[in-house]
Amino acid sequence: MRVLVCVKRVPAPGARINVTDDGQSVDTANLGFAMSPHEECGVELAVQLVEKHGGSSRVLSLGTTEAEEQCRYAASIGVDAATLISVDADDWDPQRTAAALTGAIREIESADGPFDLLVFGNESADTGGFQVGIRVARALGRPVVNGAKGVEVSDDESAVEVRRETDAGAELYRLALPAVVGVKEGITWPRYPTMRGRLASKKLEVAVVGSDETPGGQSKVRLARPEEKVSATEVLGNGPDAAARVVDLMREMGLVR
Repeated sequence: MRVLVCVKRVPAPGARINVTDDGQSVDTANLGFAMSPHEECGVELAVQLVEKHGGSSRVLSLGTTEAEEQCRYAASIGVDAATLISVDADDWDPQRTAAALTGAIREIESADGPFDLLVFGNESADTGGFQVGIRVARALGRPVVNGAKGVEVSDDESAVEVRRETDAGAELYRLALPAVVGVKEGITWPRYPTMRGRLASKKLEVAVVGSDETPGGQSKVRLARPEEKVSATEVLGNGPDAAARVVDLMREMGLVR
């Protein structure tokens, strides 16, 4: 089967994000970048599906030339090919991004044949828009399920079963292929690149294409950092002297009477 994963270059998870004085962009000084975590799990899913069912995998990314790093990282863990839609800025709106990805997918499929499965992250780690995968699926006329925590291909490879967790339990969907899924972090455990994989990724020829899509109807007003939540630790005491204070605290919490 043929699997395509759309990935995005984002600030490294856990990094302190600062905003420029004009509120229009992220201050990238001393900031590391990585693949969005949901999509990293999507890449691992694609590699596992190809290992089990045969076929090929490809990653597709939109961004500046620096996003080639994430394409090569995907190759280092087993993805076969990569395409980068090279643009002069990363902060494209979801409509414009989806249109560009849709156009690139159609071009690749017209040359190499259709993909059985398109994989997106449930949402990107930086903007959290939850839109791009669904917009691409609608534009291509393919069924889509977001929030996937399990994906299994049927024995005849004509459909895919997608499991989505909810507060009430779990939902199970069966989609005829070709289809689109948005996966959540934890659906797989991403493997570490091997030395052989890293060497192979350096030789990978990343296909670079352009896009002339115009901005969509959404626009950025400004970026703002939320207030940091600071937690404090209170030392109740040391040794036996702390026992009385612990009991008082348990009473305050309603744990004892």
